[in-house]
Amino acid sequence: MDMGRRQSTIELVAIDMDGTLLDPAHKLTARVKQAIAQARALGVHIVLTSGRPVPGLAPFLHELGIEGDDDYCIACNGGLVQRIGPRETVVEYPLSFDDFVYCEQVAREIGVHFQALDAQRMYTPNQDISIYTVADSHLSRMPLSYRRVADMDPGMSFIKLMMIDEPDVLDAAIARLPAALTERFAVLKSAPFFLEVFDHRAGKGPSLQKLAEHLGIDRANVMAIGDQENDLTMLQYAGTSVAMGNAIDAVKATARFETATNADEGVARAIERFVLQ
Repeated sequence: MDMGRRQSTIELVAIDMDGTLLDPAHKLTARVKQAIAQARALGVHIVLTSGRPVPGLAPFLHELGIEGDDDYCIACNGGLVQRIGPRETVVEYPLSFDDFVYCEQVAREIGVHFQALDAQRMYTPNQDISIYTVADSHLSRMPLSYRRVADMDPGMSFIKLMMIDEPDVLDAAIARLPAALTERFAVLKSAPFFLEVFDHRAGKGPSLQKLAEHLGIDRANVMAIGDQENDLTMLQYAGTSVAMGNAIDAVKATARFETATNADEGVARAIERFVLQ
């Protein structure tokens, strides 16, 4: 009996942030914080798993107390896995300057805004900067620079590239993406107005698997919670997969369980049900 119970014990919970962990005002509720604190007190790894870069995770990691030598986060859709205390990189999949030039050209051809992130800054070649780029710079806590492609340093590398626009404009553009782009990169929506472009080897699922293996945790003991297309691979990997009540249909179809929305403490309810009982 004990062995069976131990095999089903969750040792790591991977939680998407926007639309999942955070409420609609992009805040942590008291109940979510309490559930995470109780899980951490049991020795469970709580891993924030986001399309955001690390600076966009940092205030929430701090608020949750997830900042020690045994704590990890998955940023940029799995493009970077970081051990938080010593800021060690566990996994990293940078994109090259050639990748940047190619994707920027595609974005121009299909008529959408474009942005690129390195470790320090967000760049856009668009003179008419998208309101979604400005909002993302704010949420990601990344300074934003308008920079023509010709003025960029060819020695740069990037942690992710993004095509962004009004949802109907973006969806129409996605239908016209060249096959060469989707063959060369992983391309997934993280929000109705964000299309993320990153290394095929990255992704929340592959990087969650690498982190679990690094920690010696079996996938049966991993839980994942998410709401968007870029969460699908981690939900497919995790032994316990939970869709938010506000998740897109593909996420609800993939996950084994469903919890409440992010406006109704969905993450807290899932942790209480699967980890704390």
